[in-house]
Amino acid sequence: MPLEQFEIHPVLYAPGVSDAYVLLSNASILFGALILSILGGFHLAFERPFIYSRGLQYLFEKCCFLVISIIKQHTSYLGLHYYPLLLTIFILVLSSNLIGLIPWSFTATSHLAMTLSLALSINLSIIILGFENQGLSFLNLFVPRGGPKFLFPLISAIELISYLLRTFSLSIRLFANMMAGHILLYILASFCVSLSAVYFGILMAFPFILVFPIIILEFGIAFLQAYVFIVLISIYLNEAVRAAH
Repeated sequence: MPLEQFEIHPVLYAPGVSDAYVLLSNASILFGALILSILGGFHLAFERPFIYSRGLQYLFEKCCFLVISIIKQHTSYLGLHYYPLLLTIFILVLSSNLIGLIPWSFTATSHLAMTLSLALSINLSIIILGFENQGLSFLNLFVPRGGPKFLFPLISAIELISYLLRTFSLSIRLFANMMAGHILLYILASFCVSLSAVYFGILMAFPFILVFPIIILEFGIAFLQAYVFIVLISIYLNEAVRAAH
């Protein structure tokens, strides 16, 4: 079944506790391994940096420059204080998206619980940051300017609801794109395997040639979704670090 690749399987239960309490699952193991791999990659890339970057150093530097350019574009220089956090989120989301393309691996970002918790913690932090930087003036974000005064309560309520729904839009966009892409790839790959069992010779290679562009597309989507995720966070962050106009 296409959805089997997204199932979370318990690996280790808490000793002496009910089976409902899971210490480790396939999701937590792969996610932990992913975090350790990122930390190890940073260590290897910058332990002995080259003047002219290459290899891992080149890849990580490109990620750094990309995140910096996104922050500057949407927050000017005001958001650069939060560059380490946004870089970490970008690499974590990108790596989670890419590792799911490896056969028999697990895509953490294809689970709504993971993306929702990530988006919720980010948006709550931005709201707290907004009140810390602007005080109660941060509420001006929900007050329309130049409109009819009798519509202020209605428009403000709509603005507040749309602001709170950002958590869901941010999480569902990432979750839905990753899950849909992986399901499509699974269905096409299964079809190709079934078709190759019927046809022989050169016809066996034809279905796999059709799947190859889909795999390339999935790599592009994995990067694009991580990019969009950081762009949206930068836009939301801009409202918290700038004074409301």
